[in-house]
Amino acid sequence: MKQPHEIPATGPAAAFAAQLQAALPRLETERLNLRAPRIEDIDAYAEIICSDRGQHVIENATREEAWQDFIQMVGTWILRGHGVWSVEDKAGALLGFALLGFEPGDHEPELGFIFREVAEGKGFAAEAAKAVRAYAFEKLGFKTLVSTIDHGNIRSASLAERLGAVRDAAAEAAHNNEILVYRYPSPEALS
Repeated sequence: MKQPHEIPATGPAAAFAAQLQAALPRLETERLNLRAPRIEDIDAYAEIICSDRGQHVIENATREEAWQDFIQMVGTWILRGHGVWSVEDKAGALLGFALLGFEPGDHEPELGFIFREVAEGKGFAAEAAKAVRAYAFEKLGFKTLVSTIDHGNIRSASLAERLGAVRDAAAEAAHNNEILVYRYPSPEALS
């Protein structure tokens, strides 16, 4: 059941929210649209975070914790100039989320991705992550980008490796080896 804070605004507040959303970058790939998050996306986000799929983000998350995590990632757009995108297929079905994050405990910007079970195994996460990685390096001028991944999150680790990231032992040690840190090579390193 939706809580009052999850119900979209109306009137001038809704119009202002739409203006803010329109100001965020929209990324397109062959099969996907990465767009600004909307309040209605909380249902899909909570579906993921409150399930077994979300255990690597927030263990045994409640819908309220999912909301707090979601608004934190949305808020980084205002504070840092990057944040979470909602990822849709070209027909408009919400598949998951990809982000450039920098949350408490992070030592540098992070590329993150979390998708609904229905989207798994179709290459959507990799396609979205490639677009976000390119945006970070090419448009935002990031010099460094990592994915921080829980031990045991084999799917995310495999995706990071497929995207060219390699484990960074020094970065993992800086996190007291509590997480895996996968570092993406910068475009300069690839040339």
